[in-house]
Amino acid sequence: MTHPYARELGDFLRARRSRLRPADVGLEPGGRRKVTGLRREELALLAGLSTDYYQRMEQGREVRPSDSVLDALAAALALDDEERRHLFTLAQAARRPVPIPADREPERVPDSTRRLLRVLATPAVVLGRHLDLLDWNPMAEALLGDPDGYPPERLNMLLLMFDDTLTNDRSCPDWEQQALDYIGMMRAAVATDPTHPRATAIVGELSIRSAEFRRLWARHDVRESVRGTKTFRIPEVGDLVLDWDSYPLPGNPGPMMLVWTAEPGSPNADRLHLLASLRATRARCGPAAPGQ
Repeated sequence: MTHPYARELGDFLRARRSRLRPADVGLEPGGRRKVTGLRREELALLAGLSTDYYQRMEQGREVRPSDSVLDALAAALALDDEERRHLFTLAQAARRPVPIPADREPERVPDSTRRLLRVLATPAVVLGRHLDLLDWNPMAEALLGDPDGYPPERLNMLLLMFDDTLTNDRSCPDWEQQALDYIGMMRAAVATDPTHPRATAIVGELSIRSAEFRRLWARHDVRESVRGTKTFRIPEVGDLVLDWDSYPLPGNPGPMMLVWTAEPGSPNADRLHLLASLRATRARCGPAAPGQ
């Protein structure tokens, strides 16, 4: 049986190799090339390894690289700090015997975290390790819509982002970047447990039904924690541009809190306050009729 971490390590190395061009590392491209990135033998030469050894690493075969080999590969691949940590995480796990499946208890949000969520005066949600939506506050419901209409197993940020039946959010200029951020977070989660059934189910479903997901997942990008900016198109208040940040919560691995904020006193802060007021009015008056 192929070691799950060795397979992930091989996929990661192959993706990072394919993004480099010979000119990036001071090599002449030479005649006609069958691959878009570096050849295996070129990367092996740069890292001071035999081509056969490196090829076995990419194929996920029984190879347990030392830290010095990993350092050489990280340098040859021009990895940033986050990618380098990911490389070491996968390789160190691949050195150990195939793990016995762990007890995977359902993820729960502590009462103290739920209280914190409710007192925040800005949209915030709690996500599980595989981006399942575990809890949210009223401001998040006003911003994102009411999650209660979805079955619990569909309340996942990746599944929702790639759901063709929702909205035309993919026309937003920041859609692909946020998709890459969420995918990178999922990659980081997979690195801690490649055979987790929840991760397998989400990635498997999206790989089958979404060419966009397959393309972005194949990049093998990884994100440990993320922040960014997102534009929300809300008819009642207009375009709303918010900053978002992720905050890890206690646990190993624990959930994270995702919080959206606006610069105080800015037009976006005014629109966010208006959205909150509209939601409060709807809550007092009862649910609106369909289409309103």
